[in-house]
Amino acid sequence: MTALCRDCFRWHEAKTSTNGAIDRCPSCGSPRLARHPELRTLSIGHIDCDAFYASVEKRDDPSLLDKPVIVGGGRRGVVSAACYVARIHGVRSAMPMFKALDACPHAVVIKPNMAKYAAVGAEIREMMREVTPLVEPLSIDEAFLDMSGTARLHGGPPAETLARLAKRIEERIRVTVSIGLSYNKFLAKVSSDMDKPRGFHAIGQADAVAFLAEQPVSIIWGVGKTLHRTLMADGIRRVADLQGHSERDLMRRYGAMGQRLFRFARGEDNRRIEASSPVKSVSNETTFDGDITAVDALRPYLWKLAEEVSGRLKRKGIAGSTVTLKLKTADFKLSTRQRGLHAPTQLADRIFRVANDILTHEADGRRFRLIGVGVSDLCGEALADPPDLAEPDLDRRRRVESAMDSVRAKLGDGAILKGRGLGAGRMKQSPPDKPLPEDD
Repeated sequence: MTALCRDCFRWHEAKTSTNGAIDRCPSCGSPRLARHPELRTLSIGHIDCDAFYASVEKRDDPSLLDKPVIVGGGRRGVVSAACYVARIHGVRSAMPMFKALDACPHAVVIKPNMAKYAAVGAEIREMMREVTPLVEPLSIDEAFLDMSGTARLHGGPPAETLARLAKRIEERIRVTVSIGLSYNKFLAKVSSDMDKPRGFHAIGQADAVAFLAEQPVSIIWGVGKTLHRTLMADGIRRVADLQGHSERDLMRRYGAMGQRLFRFARGEDNRRIEASSPVKSVSNETTFDGDITAVDALRPYLWKLAEEVSGRLKRKGIAGSTVTLKLKTADFKLSTRQRGLHAPTQLADRIFRVANDILTHEADGRRFRLIGVGVSDLCGEALADPPDLAEPDLDRRRRVESAMDSVRAKLGDGAILKGRGLGAGRMKQSPPDKPLPEDD
């Protein structure tokens, strides 16, 4: 079997001793060997940083290196990231903070610094683009890379180039990454999760179907909690169960998603890597220090969120024509509601008015722990907020907002406030442009 040493980048034939021990690189003695029969020919990669937020914090504060670190909000927030030491104790991303601290009470909790993480992520993306222009970011800390045709440029197969890139990132940025390598996007992403941290895993065409057959059906991209429950109720627990159904049968049962289930279960994915994948939504959210029921108490937070989203839209030079309101109840039930606009908007005032109208209907006495607002169906700012006979005072509101933006640009965000925002506590920062999920 072909093997690549991930430390000295020499190729050789991997051997396993009779007692089952993994062999080492004959050149440098390293045990870090990537091995697969198709390793020289696979060209679609997925790079995912290991426990990224926590890794950046440990990098910047070496005293944290051996300690369990959780990046997240206060006890009522959720875990944004957990280092691998904390994960040993059962801490996971998106876990309520109080549960995480119950599981690991001696953890060091650090509030997210999204600006810092975004800057580090941008550095890593630039390093990715040094090896191929075909880089499709999925988030701050992960991306697909199409390495097709790069062997001559870099003097070696894509696997070697990616291994060298991982080492450069580790040396220059001082965070580690895991690499998945395959012949399509779906399997490359699956691969990168198989051997974390500092992993390198490959899935080839010859072994894809057999490998997938043994995996839980939740491994398929797009199978969320609701669909997973439905599949389990239908007796579909492993991908092998999907492989036994025809495409027509799966589409009849699960609609358009049935086609994805059929194809992904067989290792088929024709999606191309898009180097300029556009932002699909701009959103922000906050978790309250205490549950809130009254709509009048929720509105100040909603206004501040609308201003945050509006500011991002303006900075990016884009506008959106769908407003989404996100609410999470005290018992962690999540709901989102959307409303389309007659024309795209950048204005905090319009975003707030639409979201507030939705909120008025949703605030029915339930206790809420989180509120979020987002804008999607994006376009260029040239189409934003045209005159509208249905809103005769729109031009005045636009001019007022523009004047407020000018003051803030000169004197800071706190230089001028609207009464709508009074009464909101300090806003907890959320990841930029985090998509708002659909109803579960």
